Amino acid sequence: MQNIIHSRKCRLLILCVVAIALLVGLLLDLRFHGLAWRLFYSVTGEEAPAKQVYGFLNYLGNWTRRQPVTASSTSVPRFEGNPVGVNTFLEQEAEKSKRERQMQLIADAGIGWIRQQFPWADIEIKERGNFVDDRNDLNGDGQPDAISAWDKYDNIVALAERYHVGIIARLGVPPAWSQPSGALAGHAPPADFQDFVNYATAVAARYKGRIHYYQVWNEPNIYPEWGEQAVNPQAYTDLLCRTYRALKAVDPSISVISATLAQTIELSDANLNDLVFLQRMYDAGAARCFDILGAQGYGLFSGPTDRRMRPTVINFSHVLWLRDMMIANGDAAKPIWIGEVAWNPVPDEATAPDIQDRLRYGQVTEEQAARYAVEAYQRARDEWPFVGVMCYWFFKNADDHEKNQSQYYFRMLDPDFTPHPVYDAIKNYATRKP
Repeated sequence: MQNIIHSRKCRLLILCVVAIALLVGLLLDLRFHGLAWRLFYSVTGEEAPAKQVYGFLNYLGNWTRRQPVTASSTSVPRFEGNPVGVNTFLEQEAEKSKRERQMQLIADAGIGWIRQQFPWADIEIKERGNFVDDRNDLNGDGQPDAISAWDKYDNIVALAERYHVGIIARLGVPPAWSQPSGALAGHAPPADFQDFVNYATAVAARYKGRIHYYQVWNEPNIYPEWGEQAVNPQAYTDLLCRTYRALKAVDPSISVISATLAQTIELSDANLNDLVFLQRMYDAGAARCFDILGAQGYGLFSGPTDRRMRPTVINFSHVLWLRDMMIANGDAAKPIWIGEVAWNPVPDEATAPDIQDRLRYGQVTEEQAARYAVEAYQRARDEWPFVGVMCYWFFKNADDHEKNQSQYYFRMLDPDFTPHPVYDAIKNYATRKP
């Protein structure tokens, strides 16, 4: 009997030693980025060892829950062009030379698309049918000078053509005259949706044959993008459908992109879960009113390899749940274009109002932001045949007035054109030979 007990103790001791050795080996591997570290990163998008272990356990939970149906083999027209895009604010640059310098740097980086706003409030400024801009004294005589509000946008379209860069025209930002009394200026939908349709038609008619992709609105499922009122998927669908029909009447070859929906898990009147919002759009008949689904692709607190799949988790893979919903509504043949993708290298010393604002979009290093961007483009290319263009958020601001806000630090270039590592990383990715 004593021999048996002794034998059991020996076996238990050996098992403990082996377990400790394995644990030490795992910790060393994670510490020095070995095979286990790479495995854990490939499914969690986490780089800190403790977060990797927790994230891996979380990832294993995928096998206990329903996963999104993506139907990758469904016949979605594969986008064969350049999938790399970037968001631009070229309309904010007063000097034409700075607009051209931006476009040249974009083209030099191999970026094939700009997602550029054509703000209604900057085109039809004062009243219905008035496309005159008399807000500035251009010759210094103390009197405002009237010019065509189209001039700036004519220049932007011409630059895009010169540098062979495609345009995704973002339609939105209503002027004050179009909005209901008491509405949040620049965000609320117009009192009369036909006014928006007329503006969209005017843009499409002016650039017929030159701009082929139009996105109707941006993030209507969150505050304040739908104004000082509850978000309303049915009303947005009405606006989308009216605009869709009008744009197709101008040019049937136009592709209409639905508004990018903000990634949120909230269920409130101010911020409505993007999946719930999309389903209510489908219920209201949206399927016949867009050619491409708009989505957002922020990674926030984890990298692009995060494969933890829950509808209530916001990560780069969250877009797969939108794809799942498209399939459930018989819309599997349409592609998804991602309007904004990025990770935020907001510095520790950023003078944001408070720590929560500084970290609201996550926080990575400049090196991580650059590496994650390339990995995101490559993952979409390798795994998601239904995803077309993805636009990095964003190229540059015209000035640094938002420097005290965390959103400022997503930029590729500073206002003075100083590039950040993400610019060079995307340039190396987009310009390299297949």
